[in-house]
Amino acid sequence: MSIFTLHNSHAQKIEYSIEKVWGDGTWHCAFTSIVEFKGRYYISFREYDSHIFDSKGDAEGRIRIISSKNGKKWQSVALISKEGYDLRDPKLSVTPDNRLMVTVGGSIYRNKVLVGCEPQVIFSADGNEFSEPSPIKLDSKTKGTHDWLWRVTWHEGVAYGVSYSKKENNKWELYLYKGTDGINYDLVSHLDCDGFPNETTVRFLEDGRMALLIRRDNGDRRNIWATSAAPFTDWTMTKTASHMGGPDFIVLGEDKIVAGGRTTFMGAPQTTLFTGNDAGRFIEKITLPSAGDNSYPGFLRVGDELWVSYYSCHETERPSIYLARIPLNVFGIE
Repeated sequence: MSIFTLHNSHAQKIEYSIEKVWGDGTWHCAFTSIVEFKGRYYISFREYDSHIFDSKGDAEGRIRIISSKNGKKWQSVALISKEGYDLRDPKLSVTPDNRLMVTVGGSIYRNKVLVGCEPQVIFSADGNEFSEPSPIKLDSKTKGTHDWLWRVTWHEGVAYGVSYSKKENNKWELYLYKGTDGINYDLVSHLDCDGFPNETTVRFLEDGRMALLIRRDNGDRRNIWATSAAPFTDWTMTKTASHMGGPDFIVLGEDKIVAGGRTTFMGAPQTTLFTGNDAGRFIEKITLPSAGDNSYPGFLRVGDELWVSYYSCHETERPSIYLARIPLNVFGIE
């Protein structure tokens, strides 16, 4: 475990810890998510030879799920694969009937060419035994051959998620979906964004509005912050000040948001955390120890700390999984 020191606005020293919880450089471990379920903590990530392909040119990434009672000692509870699929970006959530749910991207490669994307879902009733990955069924009006329901958030018994879908002329479109069983999803609205919009996190603000943090990879590449009141069809959108890859955010109180993702400083990728408000104004707060292929944080509030899972290869040639435990007062939350 490494201890880092910050100074707050009152010149007080604030310590936070970062610990490597999985990985020794043998496997490429990446794309994290973290959740609390039935009194234990769970982190999910992709594990494989490399970012996409192995030495034979195949792409069949696996999903590793690790668990801990206290966030210090972690053990593997699942290693999940599906023949012919590169399973990626496993995102954890807890269903209304108290099951652990893992939403997964399912990329299909043939001769190193991406020929399709079919999102998958995995369930566990106890956090020890997990179902086989099964296809998520998106609304037939918008479903395509390349769909990625990147993350879902449960709210008042309904799962909401944004999928990006490849259309004609290699144009990608964003769609907001909702469902109640984690498998079948109906279209809610089309999100009109340019600049190759893709990875999107859905959360809910204190006043009940839905908020989206949308990654963009073309044009000025600045992320989009979007908000809407129910029924989530009329959107207010604004650009953030920077680009965040693998974006996530957590609402910690009225007008108090912490976001994070991959940013770039002097050409080098790094994992950066931001403080923000419901108007979409985000200010850089902390750069976590990170280098090379890194980022894709997950957030969990635990008592008076914010736990942040992420991956990085600043200590190993292939990236490992890390957990930062940061006092909430670092972010101005008492």
